[in-house]
Amino acid sequence: MHFGGILSEDGIALALSRCKQRLLKAGEHFLALDKVAHEIAFVERGILRLYALDDEGAEVTKYFVRSNQFVTDLESYYAGAPSQNPIQAVVDTELYIIHKDAVNDLIQQIPNYFIFLKSITEAQLLNKLKDNDFLNFGDARTKYIAFLNRYPDLALQAPQHYIASYLKITPQSLSRIRRELAEK
Repeated sequence: MHFGGILSEDGIALALSRCKQRLLKAGEHFLALDKVAHEIAFVERGILRLYALDDEGAEVTKYFVRSNQFVTDLESYYAGAPSQNPIQAVVDTELYIIHKDAVNDLIQQIPNYFIFLKSITEAQLLNKLKDNDFLNFGDARTKYIAFLNRYPDLALQAPQHYIASYLKITPQSLSRIRRELAEK
């Protein structure tokens, strides 16, 4: 885990001592629909996706979480409300989990821990805003090329239907675009 020089070595050791390893197989959930988020996860290796259900009940991938990133459903975590954004492993994934109670204890025990959490939250938000920039402009081909440039690892590992959902295109369109790019 990268702590960005915000925490002392003792603070890092204490924070890490409160984390538990969890292994998820592809398809398993870190956070299920309608469950309250009581934990924050750090992705050591693997890929998660945060998704929602559309009006017809189809899953729509909202974003991917990759190695060296943190994830939770912030709205559920802070409000204590059931999550409408399940979080699922796309591939076998290794996580380090910290419970909300442990986070609250650490805020009291470690100078700068709250600042550390705030910086993580801001970094994730900025990344999501950058994603929205490329997702909202251009045609399907342009979006996929931007996705390839930003996330070549995801393009190789994530199932095509998740990528298509994320890009807001049909799996058939994505197959056609991939075929056209491979022919060049």
